[in-house]
Amino acid sequence: MEYRQLGDSAVKVSSITFGAWAIGGWMWGGAEESEAIEAIHASIDGGATTIDTAAVYGYGRSEEIVGKAIKGKRDKVQVLTKFGLRWDCTDGEHFFDWSDENGEKNIYKNARKESIILECENSLKRLGTDYIDLYQCHWRDSTTPIDETMEALAQLVKEGKIKAGGVSNFTKDEIVECRKHFPIASNQPPFSMLVRGIEKDILPYCRDNNIGIIVYSPLQRGILTGKFSPDVKFKEGDHRANQVHFTPENIKRTNAFLDKIKPIATAHGATLAQLVIAWTIAQPGVTSALVGARNAAQCKDNLGAQDVKLTADELKAISQHLESLELQPA
Repeated sequence: MEYRQLGDSAVKVSSITFGAWAIGGWMWGGAEESEAIEAIHASIDGGATTIDTAAVYGYGRSEEIVGKAIKGKRDKVQVLTKFGLRWDCTDGEHFFDWSDENGEKNIYKNARKESIILECENSLKRLGTDYIDLYQCHWRDSTTPIDETMEALAQLVKEGKIKAGGVSNFTKDEIVECRKHFPIASNQPPFSMLVRGIEKDILPYCRDNNIGIIVYSPLQRGILTGKFSPDVKFKEGDHRANQVHFTPENIKRTNAFLDKIKPIATAHGATLAQLVIAWTIAQPGVTSALVGARNAAQCKDNLGAQDVKLTADELKAISQHLESLELQPA
């Protein structure tokens, strides 16, 4: 496994990061706790020692599971979590409604200093640790000045409760503003073969200014594994049923693209998922890719991507096929 410096911070992360969103059950239905812990252990044993979660995933459940999984292994892992989405208060900018088996919960963006300090204490308790390696603002809260949010991160670093601070889903201009007040170590945006918006300005800016990029959804919710057919039927509550990438026509077009690059995967003795992950972490400026898994078998399969070393010619071929891929808009 390759370990990469996260911006100008002292934190190093594995190029493949265990994404703990799915195990929390938020929009995915969750995973059995024992299987989730085994998946995290498989990730650590396989060299992907970085784990990314968030307070809001499962309304604290994901952090609790991660905390149980890393007990006795804290010195071997890097724990990344996020703040700023509150389900336990009504003070903040309304973000969206989410209904679950417990009824409707309102989630609010809140990146005010007092809220961040409280969230950090709660996350530390759920994670069973006395420090967080990277603490990230989950989404920009437009009702709170960026300097106030950055002031909270600076205080937490000074107190030793976090090693570094970062952001998630921030625009280039917002990142520029952050850096006037605090040396953020990273940004966490969506990025995949199908979603490449950050290539316009965020990725070049972060690359030029030594800001880490930890991308999420590199497999685009699983469609880039090639395992979906145009007639797929999702279970009730699975948010993918309403996503543009999972329309029958777009599944058909994506699968045709995957058929074109499959010979590259075959040449490396890899699955399509492993090829896609390898392509992602080979992109200039990308520090690490978040990849989720519900069980140890899925995790081990994902980690096979670290052995796929793509040549310049193979990367060029993939880019050429991507240029000819046109998906239907929403």
